[in-house]
This record gives sequence, C-alpha cells and structure tokens, in this order.
Amino acid sequence: MIIVIQCKDQVGLVASISAILAQHQLNIVSMREHVDKPEDIFFMRLEVEDGDGSELEKTLRTVLPAGAMISVNPIPHKKVVVMVTKEYHCLADILIRNFFNTLGATVQCVIGNHDTLKNICERFDMPFYHLSHQEMSKAQLEQNMIDVINQYEPDYIVLAKFMRILSPAFVEKFPMRIINIHHSFLPAFIGANPYKKAFERGVKLIGATAHFVSNELDEGPIIAQQIIPVNHSFTAATMVKAGQEIETAVLANALKLVFEDRVLVYKNKTVVFG
Repeated sequence: MIIVIQCKDQVGLVASISAILAQHQLNIVSMREHVDKPEDIFFMRLEVEDGDGSELEKTLRTVLPAGAMISVNPIPHKKVVVMVTKEYHCLADILIRNFFNTLGATVQCVIGNHDTLKNICERFDMPFYHLSHQEMSKAQLEQNMIDVINQYEPDYIVLAKFMRILSPAFVEKFPMRIINIHHSFLPAFIGANPYKKAFERGVKLIGATAHFVSNELDEGPIIAQQIIPVNHSFTAATMVKAGQEIETAVLANALKLVFEDRVLVYKNKTVVFG
C-alpha cells in the first residue's frame, strides 16, 4: 500500500504519522519526505505492508494540519489512453512495455490525428481511433477525443508525440493527468523544430523533458529530464535520431515515476521521490 501526504509543515509530523501507522498495525517498508522551506509545505511518500487502510485516512487527519492532501493507495494498476500523431518511437516503447506487463499501467486505447500508427497498434491488438484534425474544427476534434477517453475512464493521458496544441478547455477536464514528452531540455528551444534550432545554434547538449500539461505551452510541472552531449559532427538529422532515443527513455522514466505515485505536484513544480 502506498500513502502520499502533502500538507503545511509543522514540528512532529513524521513522529505523528509513524505513530498512527503503528496504531493500525501497518509496518513501514519505505519512507521518503521533503520540506519546501520557502513554501512551508511538507511532502511524504510511504510504502507499507498490506493491511487494513479503510480508516487510515480519517485517523491521519486527526494529527495533520487542516487542508492536508492524503492519498491512501493500495497500488491500483493505472489505466492510460495514449495520443499520437505520426512518430512511432515513444508509442512503440509503450506498447512493448504494455504487452510484457512492465509499463506499470494498462493502455486502454490509442488516439491518433493521423492513421500512420494504426498498423502498429493492430499488431498489438490495441484499439486505435483515427480522429483527423483536417475533417473537423478544433473544438469538435477535442470533443470527439474526450468522448473516446471517457469511455475508458483512464487515470492518465499520455501524449506520445501528439503534435497538436490542446485547448485550455480540454486540459481543464484532466488537470495534472496529461503527460507530455517534449523534444527539448526545457525551457530551451520551446515550440516547433527544436533540433533545427539547436543545430543552427551549435549547441553541445540536447535533451528531452517529460512534464504535465498546463495551459501554458510546454510550461507545465516537470517530471523528468535527460541530456546527452553532441558536437560539430552531428547534423540536424542525427540530432533527431539521438533525440528520439532520449525522448523514449525520459517518457518511460516519467511514466514509471507517475504510475508508482512518486510525483507530487504543487504550484508549477514537482517533488519526485525516485
């Protein structure tokens, strides 16, 4: 069982929480905590051996500050919907992990605004919905996507190189539940053609960033990042190839962290208990 707590900091929180768990005969296997001193916020993630957690949240609230956020999570297997455009590398990695039950979640379906990746989904017997942005307005497209998503009631939506900007109305329906992989080490080279911009700038490092989607383009809370060195021998094309490998790795890492309830969001930042 996983317990996640976020609240105002105060003296004795760790002792009080530990005492409550002992009272419920719950043995702590792992405990991680962090305090953001400027914000005066306490964060904690605990793994405990299986036990009766039915009354645990109620009891914890008796020792925690008012307004505390508590999640008592018996490690449910998350459900996700994946959205794509044409690039296959991130989707292929997700489908393989899903097939071998190493994703930490179950992919319910894939939505694409092109049908380019329909074939790979069919090979994995994965439902694929082609919703073309060329045949309808943005509002209608997003409503159709929402209709499909709501059929599956996913915990998270993964943008595996979905190259369309989502409206604030869409994002608002799934707050901090949409995970994007961005082809740049944010905040540098925001927007389109980052590798071309990086090549023209003569950069010596390229990277990728996985983040939650917010209403500000590529400005949502960051979950994971990675960089690799490049040099003058790299072309824009070889940067793209290297970048795709980073994108795949960073997204896989970010999904693992999120699915294991290791990421806590506050304001536009995250606490990540690795």
